[in-house]
Parts: sequence; C-alpha cells; structure tokens
Amino acid sequence: MFIIDEGKFLYNSATCWIDFALSLLVSGVAIFFLLKFLKRRFASVSIISGICLLFVGWFFNLHLLWSIALIVVTSLVVVALVVNQGAIRDLMANALASSKSKGSPEKVFDRHALLQKVDVAVQNLSKNKIGAIITFEKDTKLDDFIKSGTELDAPVTPELLMTIFYPGTRLHDGAVVIRRDKILAASVYYTPTTKPLTGKFGSRHRASIGISEVSDSVTVVVSEETGRISLAVAGELIHVPADTFLRTLEDYIYMSKETKAE
Repeated sequence: MFIIDEGKFLYNSATCWIDFALSLLVSGVAIFFLLKFLKRRFASVSIISGICLLFVGWFFNLHLLWSIALIVVTSLVVVALVVNQGAIRDLMANALASSKSKGSPEKVFDRHALLQKVDVAVQNLSKNKIGAIITFEKDTKLDDFIKSGTELDAPVTPELLMTIFYPGTRLHDGAVVIRRDKILAASVYYTPTTKPLTGKFGSRHRASIGISEVSDSVTVVVSEETGRISLAVAGELIHVPADTFLRTLEDYIYMSKETKAE
C-alpha cells in the first residue's frame, strides 16, 4: 500500500497486492449480493458483512478495501431504504397514530404485504375477465355504504377475494370494502356517478367513480368484458397496465390529501 513519510510516498508491494485482491473480491461479491437483494428485498447479511470488512480494512490499514466496503455498505443501506419505503412509511404512520391515540393503539400491519395479496387476486381476475370492485377506505368512513352489503370482517387473502367475485356466488355483485387489513364487507352498492363520461362504461365503473366523488377512497375496478384494470380516485377513472398495477396502487394509497388538491 502507499504510505506517506516526510512528504514522499512509500510503496509496500505485498500489502498493496493483498489490498487490491481483497478489494476486487469484495467488489464482485458486493455486486452479487446487491442483485440478490434487489430481487429478494433482503440485505441484512450483506450489510453486516460489509461492516465487518470495514473493520478489517481499518484494523489492517487496507485503505482500498476500507473505501470499497464503505461504498458497498452505504449503497446497500440506501437501496434498503428505497425498496422498503412503503413498509417504513407504514411503521412511521402507525407509530404516529399510536402516539396520538388516547385509547389502545391500533394493530400494526404490513400494508405492502396486504397490497401484494390484492395484486395477486386482481391479476387473476383480470386474466380470467371476472368483474370486480375493491375499495380501500382511507380517512372517509364508508359505514353508510357498508350497510347495503354483507359485513364480513375477514382477513384479506387472494383466495377469498377471487371467491367473492366468482360469477354465481351470492356476493359477486357489488363492491368489497377493505378497512386497514380486513375485508370489512362485500356486495356493497354505491350510487353511480351522474357526470357524462367519454366512452363506454358499465355499472361497475360508474359506481366506482361515484364512491370516489364522495370520499377519499381508492377503488380498483376490473372489467368483465375486457379484463382491463382501472383505479377510481377523486372522481376520475385511471386505466392501469397489469405490470404496473401494484406500484400505481401503492402510490394512490399513500397519496395525501394535499397532493390530491395540488
């Protein structure tokens, strides 16, 4: 390695080559684990390993190894924060709600995992062209509308959602209302929108727009004729490609009132 002595650089060949070889190995392994992390969304082992390498580089005065390990650990931490931002926001929101609540705090749940379950169901419903309306309740309570349907208070699972909307079942007409991590009710009916719409829209789409006009809810609509997926938000109907549905749904679920107003 290079050492400064009285203003001159001294070269230690053996140490330098060890530093270079270890750094090259660390770079290759870091790229491998980073790619694995991006697929599995899990990097605790990689981050811990990187921290250990930071210590080794510092203890043995291997500057190149220390620098690369620092870059690797920083990159993994940043990626972890970006990839898990939904879960982080949920934890922060639940922590804030718990601190403000005078009674018993609400149960903490993983919203991202919940939306992944809905995504599985919606993708299957769309592929098989089975019509569906799934409403996510936000700040505006939908108790008055829920009275028109059948209360379930059941956990959200892809199988239950697909069973509810399967043609011929007693609950397949109307909407499912999800409050937090539970299916609160099924076969719920909304007042359809009365505003003129461009194009051909069925009763599901008009009802979904109608509920979005009177609440801050986000409603997923699957067309029975085409299998097309749409979101009804703030009086508007937004068509969403299947491959970006989960990401788009998360964006609107997390969207604040201030953002909507803008």
